[in-house]
Amino acid sequence: MQSWKFNRRHAGLGLLGSITLALLLISFYFFASPAELFRSNEPHTWKSFLDTSDVDHEPVRACYVILVRNSELDGIISSITQLEKTFNDKYNYPYVFLNDEEFTDEFKERTSGLGKAQKFYGTLDSHMWGYPPFINQTLAAERRKEMAAANVIYGDSESYRHMCRFQSGFFFRHPLLDPYDYYWRVEPNVDFLCDIDYDVFQFMKDNRKLYGFTLTFKEFMTTIPSLWDTVRNFKRDHPEVMARLPAKEDSMIKFITDDDGETYNSCHFWTNFEIASFSLWRSTEYLKYFNYLDKTGNFFYERWGDAPVHSIAAAMMLRKEEVHFFHDVGYRHTGVMHCPVGDKYRDKCSCKPTDPGQWDYYLTGSCLPNFDNAVKT
Repeated sequence: MQSWKFNRRHAGLGLLGSITLALLLISFYFFASPAELFRSNEPHTWKSFLDTSDVDHEPVRACYVILVRNSELDGIISSITQLEKTFNDKYNYPYVFLNDEEFTDEFKERTSGLGKAQKFYGTLDSHMWGYPPFINQTLAAERRKEMAAANVIYGDSESYRHMCRFQSGFFFRHPLLDPYDYYWRVEPNVDFLCDIDYDVFQFMKDNRKLYGFTLTFKEFMTTIPSLWDTVRNFKRDHPEVMARLPAKEDSMIKFITDDDGETYNSCHFWTNFEIASFSLWRSTEYLKYFNYLDKTGNFFYERWGDAPVHSIAAAMMLRKEEVHFFHDVGYRHTGVMHCPVGDKYRDKCSCKPTDPGQWDYYLTGSCLPNFDNAVKT
């Protein structure tokens, strides 16, 4: 088994990543005024939900998707324990654990007893986790050395690249996920900070939401130097796909570009937290998009992440009203946190908006202003 120590966007940062993230956080707090730091993070645009009078109220087919190693057992126990306490003990949605090697008996025994929900355990084959035949592995190794020498975050990590490609194009194809329509991505060593007193999956279904997030970031552009040009080439080469997508004014395109598509502004949804519909990734449009990106080899020759790949697709392929900011879900990943602002959340949340790591409106590095602009205009 290849170690995938870096199986999350910025977890297990290592020395370089930790220093980078710490410097970013310090600079964001230094340049943001107190009023900006604690500005309300309620949605700025939608004040009411869609009409749900004609919605099918059959039970939602949803699950948690967890890509995890046996060695991360304690970390995932922590995450699930909090998720059960704040949400799932009321709803009992099942957990699907995925790994590129067999789960140990200890892993299954200790996780199976967490809550009442069903647990399923699956492994990844070489098609989902491995090099496709068109990759020159010698060249890929050379590129990793070059990126490491240039201090590109995770530049030398082979396993991180396998993870990003898997999360971009394969997780939703695992047969254990075939029965489900919606998922919540969960990772080890994250914190769920607020009691959630409604069914988020039922909310997604009833309100016709297809993608939900809590945190937004700007990408390290040295990891994806050719991604945007590749996306533009895809749009040129696949007019049949573009013809089926929402018009620009109806889409989230302004979330990812400030100049009508000439350049990528680096904004993305932080995909270690996703509540979304599988229908987006299973669509013909997305599969054509992913396959086009994959054929370049730049998940390996560069270091394309699943966050910009997912976010660019969602911005192009979804309508504004199909994307939802879960402002009321408190969440922390490594040193970065979203804690709801407002008195009504204080009895529900163990966090405070003044806690270190709050990552919200008008902090340099957050893309929530871009999200607001995209849904308003």
